[in-house]
Amino acid sequence: MSTPTPIPTPTPSSALRLEPVTPDNFDAVCAVSVRPDQAHLVAPVVKSLAEAYVHEGTAWPRAIVDGDEVVGFVMAFLDIAWNAAADPRDIRSGLWRLNISAAHQSKGYGRFAVAAVTAELRRRGASRAYVTWEPGPGSPEPFYLGLGFHPTGEESAGQTVAVLDLQTA
Repeated sequence: MSTPTPIPTPTPSSALRLEPVTPDNFDAVCAVSVRPDQAHLVAPVVKSLAEAYVHEGTAWPRAIVDGDEVVGFVMAFLDIAWNAAADPRDIRSGLWRLNISAAHQSKGYGRFAVAAVTAELRRRGASRAYVTWEPGPGSPEPFYLGLGFHPTGEESAGQTVAVLDLQTA
């Protein structure tokens, strides 16, 4: 088992930042597209934005921006009842979607986005961050494991569920 790489706290002075999705950046955010071999692993940004609209109180969608260029999209979920029927007290927050433009992958943007989301979750008082991924070839599992997420043994809609302890990360 490899040692996870600590998730750095993003620096506000960097040109790399998360921004709300606005009318000014909407088209650029919707144009973010992963590699064709990854398309089955993550929903298109436009679907995520529709979900953010209908889950207004729990979705936290953001553009990943480097300088003046949108390079990706990330969306967190905030304080949802994970399985209300089984345990209504099991309230979770975490990473809902992460889409890095095919042209900008393997440059640290995904790592930055996860760090920024976990920083926001800490700011909101969360002690853990959750994520799910599609298992199988091309899965982002190695990426998330490398950041310190650990599978919980649960599945959600066929996806692996993992958690990161924000008090030690």
